[in-house]
Amino acid sequence: MTRGISSASIARPLIAGQRASLAGKRGEEVDQVAVGVAEQQGAVSPRHGVLEILQSGGTRTVAELAGRLDVDERTVRRYVDHLLDLGIPVRSVRGRHGGYRLSSGYRMPPLMLSGEEALAVLLGLVAGRRAGLISTSVAAAESAVAKVRRVLPETLGRRLDALLEVADFTAPARPALTAEAEVLLTVAEAARDRRPVELAYVAAHGGASERVVHPYGIVAHSGRWYLTGFDSASGQARTFRVDRITTVETLAGTFDVPAGFDAAQRVLTAIAETPYQHEVSVRIRSTPEQIRSVFPPSVATLKEIDPGTSWVRARIRAERLEWIPPLLAALDRPFVVEQPDALRDLVRALASRLADHADARQGD
Repeated sequence: MTRGISSASIARPLIAGQRASLAGKRGEEVDQVAVGVAEQQGAVSPRHGVLEILQSGGTRTVAELAGRLDVDERTVRRYVDHLLDLGIPVRSVRGRHGGYRLSSGYRMPPLMLSGEEALAVLLGLVAGRRAGLISTSVAAAESAVAKVRRVLPETLGRRLDALLEVADFTAPARPALTAEAEVLLTVAEAARDRRPVELAYVAAHGGASERVVHPYGIVAHSGRWYLTGFDSASGQARTFRVDRITTVETLAGTFDVPAGFDAAQRVLTAIAETPYQHEVSVRIRSTPEQIRSVFPPSVATLKEIDPGTSWVRARIRAERLEWIPPLLAALDRPFVVEQPDALRDLVRALASRLADHADARQGD
């Protein structure tokens, strides 16, 4: 029978027993056993539980902390006083919505992660790197994986190693992108705060330009990060690959995102409408849902020709046409090729090959 991991083993904090040196209020070095010592039951102690909650950001009221930790408010204040004695800058926020929060910019020397949390972080790093979504350098990603792996409990670490050694993926690994983490974080913050940005951009054809953009959203798709929003240069909504942004600066002012704007859908539409060698138009007698099972939004744009009929026009931009006839055949619905003529020839050629295969006999 396979042995499982005990709850105490999983919840044991990663850095228990390590020692960290924290700067006190007056600059003295406070020698501290790294936070995160587990209770006998495997849970993080309530005192360090306060720190975990504050690390998640925002201001937390005394009542909220007491409720989360299942202690009284007086005990919460005692825990906060202890953190202050250790040199951890917990700020007291006064007023109706006051409470406690960590000082802005404070960086925790030790990680406050249980075994399960570290496992989630590590698997996220591995999956993100394989999907090509890690925007940092390869060295930074590998270093992060190694650091988290080193502090995993031994039993859990061995089991994770086994998973990574035997796991396979149906999708091929994507190459890591060169998008600077600072660029990605800057445009993401601007999108959240509704702040315009000025960016320098290099297009696919190599042309460089500078423009002011109102970032409506950030979207991850097929191993790339995209910024979509209003573009001052074109006067309309545009989509930009983040790895092609060379510099970015947040500007003063704010903007409003159009009601109902769907950043992910906009990116898919922009990809489908990217100029290619062939402009394809096909009328298909089917429902949009059936057509989408073969031609996803990143490949084709759909438009109902007449609400009273069942015909839908699919528009596709493609460098090559050979892959389209097999998909139309797989859809198995009536269709009419409107353009280009070369696609009709390819459909006829496929139909002829299929007929030959259907007439073939064993031994032919």
